[in-house]
Order: sequence, then C-alpha cells, then structure tokens
Amino acid sequence: MLIRATQKPQDSDLARFRFRVAFAAGMVVLAFSLLFGRLFFLQVSQHEYYTTRAEDNRISLVPLPPNRGIIEDRNGIVLARNYSAFTLEITPSKVEDLERTIESLGEFVEIQPKDKRRFHKLAEESRPFDSLPIRTRLSDEEVARFAANRYRFPGVEVKARLFRQYPLGPVGTHAIGYINRIDKTDLEIIEESGQGSNYKGTEHFGKSGLERNYEFKLHGETGYETVETDAGGRTVRNLSRTAPVPGSKLTLTLDIKLQEMAEKAFGERRGALVAIEPATGGILALVSTPSFDPNLFIDGIRSEDWDVLNNSPDRPMFNRAIKGAYPIGSTFKPFMALAALETGKRTPTQSFFDPGFFSFGGHTFRDEKRGGHGVVDMYKSIVHSCDTYYYMLANDMGIEAIARFMKPLGFGSKTGIDIDGEAEGVLPSPEWKKRHFKRPAQQRWFAGETISIGIGQGYNAYTPVQLAQAVATLANDGVLFRPHLVKYITDSRSGEKTMIEPEPLRRLPWKQRNIDFVKKAMVGVNKEGTGARAFGDAGYVSGGKTGTAQVFSLKGSDYKASKLRQELRDHALFIAFAPAEQPRIALVVLVENGGFGAQSAAPIARMVLDYYLLGQREKGPAREDEAAVENGEDEE
Repeated sequence: MLIRATQKPQDSDLARFRFRVAFAAGMVVLAFSLLFGRLFFLQVSQHEYYTTRAEDNRISLVPLPPNRGIIEDRNGIVLARNYSAFTLEITPSKVEDLERTIESLGEFVEIQPKDKRRFHKLAEESRPFDSLPIRTRLSDEEVARFAANRYRFPGVEVKARLFRQYPLGPVGTHAIGYINRIDKTDLEIIEESGQGSNYKGTEHFGKSGLERNYEFKLHGETGYETVETDAGGRTVRNLSRTAPVPGSKLTLTLDIKLQEMAEKAFGERRGALVAIEPATGGILALVSTPSFDPNLFIDGIRSEDWDVLNNSPDRPMFNRAIKGAYPIGSTFKPFMALAALETGKRTPTQSFFDPGFFSFGGHTFRDEKRGGHGVVDMYKSIVHSCDTYYYMLANDMGIEAIARFMKPLGFGSKTGIDIDGEAEGVLPSPEWKKRHFKRPAQQRWFAGETISIGIGQGYNAYTPVQLAQAVATLANDGVLFRPHLVKYITDSRSGEKTMIEPEPLRRLPWKQRNIDFVKKAMVGVNKEGTGARAFGDAGYVSGGKTGTAQVFSLKGSDYKASKLRQELRDHALFIAFAPAEQPRIALVVLVENGGFGAQSAAPIARMVLDYYLLGQREKGPAREDEAAVENGEDEE
C-alpha cells in the first residue's frame, strides 16, 4: 500500500515533463516552420521584388543638368554664356555638427560671412538632403587643400558646377534678363508646364527678360547617370550615362553695340529708348536706365546689394521701356494730324490763327509759345509744335473719334513683345473712364477733358515700346509689326534654325498721300523746326518730333526748371525715323524729368542714328543745354 502511494506522484511528474518536452518541441518546430516559411516567402516568392530593391540601394540615378543655351546679338556677340567652376558643397543631413563643420572648413577654404549667410538662407529654403554650396568658384589651390583633408568632412564634397555669366554686365539687362535660384513660384510654373522631371538637378530659373520668357527653350533636356554606390553612399563606379541636351541658342535682333552706345548717351539720367526696324518689327535697342548688373544674382544676391537695388529712388530694376506708362506730349501730334486727314476734319492747307491760347468752358488752354504762332496750317503745326492747333483739333474730332483712330495703332494695348511684364498704358475714352473709376460722378466724360488729349497730355499714358511701334508703323506706311527681340532659335542637337518670322499684325487703311504729308512734316521738324538744333547738320535725312510731357499741373504759372524739384520737371521725348526715303530705324527717346525734348532727348536720338546709319560713335553722354532749357528756347 505504501509503495503504490509513492509511485503515483512520480508518474504524474513524468507525464508533465513529457508534455513540456513535447510542447517545447512543437514550439521549436512551429518557430522553424515560420522561419522557413518566411525564408521561402522572401527568397522565392518575393525574390524579384527584393532583388530590385537591393539593386536600387546599390545603384543611384544621378541627374545631369544641361548646359543652358547661350544668347547672342544679331552680329554674334555673346550676351549670356556658361562656364564651369568648382564649388564646395554640404549636405546638411549627412553632417552631425553643421556650424562646427563650417568653421573647420574655414581652415582650408576661405569662407566669408556673406557665404555663411547665403548658405543658411539656402538651407531654410531647401530639403535637408539637398547638396548646398558654401563656397563657389574655388581656386585650384583651394580644391587641392580640401581634397587632402576630405576624410575629415563627411557630407562635404567638391563639385563641378555650371555658372551663368553676362559678359557685358549691365548692358542690355532689361532685355536679356537674369537667372536666380528656383523658388516656390518657379516650381509651380515648372509643374504646371509638365517639366518637373526635366528640372531634376536644376537649381536656376529665368527671372526676367528673355531668360524668363524663353526659359524652357534655354534650359535644354536633363541627362542621367547610373552609378554604383557603397554602404556609405559614395560612388564606386559609373554604370551608364545618358548625356544631357544643351538648351537652344537665341540669336537676337538686338544690336548690342548700338544698345551700349544708347545707354552711354543717357549718362546718369533716367529714361528709356526703344529702336525698331520698321520693316520687320525687330528691336534694335531696348534701353531702360539706370540698369543693374545681372551677374549679382547668379550665386544668390547679397542682402546689401539687394537693398541698394530695391530701395533706390531711381528704380534700376524697373523696365521703363515696357512697364513705364507716360504722357507723351507733342510726339502725339503727328498721329493726331494723320487722324484729322483720314477723318476729313482737316486738310493740309487749312489754316487757323493761333493767339497763344484756346478757351473752352471758361478754362484757358495755353500754348507753350507766348503770343502764339500766328497763322498756322497743318505743316507748321507739326514743324513748330503748335499746341493751340491741336486743342482745336481735339475739340472738333471728339474723344470717340480720337480713340477709334489710335487704338489700331497699338496705343493703350500691349504690343506682344517677347518679354514679360508689359504694361497696357491708357488710351482715354468714355468707356475707359467708366471702367477705371468707381463713382458715377467720376465716370462721366467731360468735353473739356478732350482738349488736352490732343497734345498728348490728360489721361494719355503710353509705354515707350507702344510709341515706338506707332512710329515704326508710320515709317512703314501703315504696316504694323509685332515688336520682338528674338530673330531665330537654334536647336543644339540638330543645329536647325527656327526663324521668328516678322509678324505683320495688320495693314492700316491709310491713304498714302496722308502718310507722305505727315512724314514730310516730320522731316521739316528736323530741318527747320524744333529738332533742327540736334539734326541740322546730319549726314542723312530723318523725320522727327520733339515732345515735352508735363508731370504735374502748373495751373497757369510759368515753367522754370531751376525752381522745381527734379522729380517735378517735365519729361523730355523725341521720336524719329531714318533715312526718311526708306526708313531702316524708328526710335523713341524718353528722358525722365529731362525738361524740353529738343535739349534732352533729341541729342540722344541723334547720337543713336549717327552710330546706326553712319558708324559714328560719340565718346560721352549727350548733354542738354541748360541755358536753353531755362530760357524756354525751342519749346514744343
């Protein structure tokens, strides 16, 4: 009995032990089964997927940004090009202590405070794994010093980068434009244009001028390089390469020597000049002065340089040629005369007496010449710039007829020039006034407002490029072309040239005898009228018209330039075409606050025409005759 009692617990313990062993063995078998299943899944079922993943980890696709297309003028002079230079770059995500690394790098490569500020600004705008420049354009000695200490700086490397360069600096900047680093707005444009993949690795984008308007032509096609990397992300070897395709080359209608000469003629004065080839609409010169050096923007403009440009009262970054809308003064008179002939409101021989003023509605509109011009016909009204004649003409024609005639000429409408930012200007009309003003009392057009329209004042406001287009159309006997800067585009791969064909927008239905009469009167301006001082001894026959645009109302007082702040002085204008018998060039000169057009703007026009037609180049800027300005000689 005792033996049986002691055997029972032993059997129970043995059974429990066997159960535990069996359970453990089952768990082991289950675990190995799971491991085997997982191994089978990874090695067999997902073999292709993970092989691809491993290959992707080992192989990287590196974008190769293309060479940006060059820009050259009509004579092959390069205006924008590229060059290669070494850049020291940091990838922030691969650096443990960024500030310490930058300080240590300074032992081998000169890093100035401006370089640090630019780097931190870029870092704020970029992703942590982007490679960012801390120093650009390293010397060979600096590259060698860093290469010898490369092992000390993980996440830092020297790269060869392409840089844009504008060899002539500020000459032609407002036409050519400039590039800068891509920002959020640029990224939106790129994505909307379906160019996202083509801009991988690209850091710059056109910001203004032709660089902006022809960005996708100039950019080219991004290439790719397939490289094998090690666990540290360093390149082991190159596997394949698809070369990038350089951007297309732009050949312009611009004559950069003429452009340079025109800019020099302005000296320190603010203003604009637009010269057009009448038979094609090609822009020969597009000046807005003062200008700025586009090379300042290539590496990211320094804050102090930006402050100077952005806060200057002279607004050097403002393109006056296409964005500035100005009253055009007496340069409007030839078009008013042509309108009068075409509508039958005047004949060439019809004469009026000018007492020196015109009264309307209790208000006196004064002529610039005290005592008036006496008996005036249309020829004399243009040659000697008689205001009273055009006060009367505007009153007789009415604002609707004036607006109907001027609109097809392009006044108050964008010309369609191939750079962005063009202003529309203002062609006054009752309809315009209703759109422009909100209050009903302000929307009404008063008959008295028409009077000053006739001499290019009042609500008149046009851009220099609009006025230049109108002058070129008159010189071209009524055939109007779209102004353009690009002559042809050359494909970098095929070498094929795509011509930008002259684009006649319309032929205005003017009578040739009326055109000839107005052009003859404009020739008279430069022979015996307000332009004679500047053009009397020219070696060619030209047509012209002086203009003075009032900046603010004198309210009947006499104009004395010396008693006014410069910004309140009148704008000076001059329009011209030459040679008169077969015009090859038509131009507009505007000198802001320059006083009378005969003294300020006409000499600049003369210098430009002399250079273009005769090859004569002045050494210094055209200077106005201060005494003549003060005395009011040759007023218009």
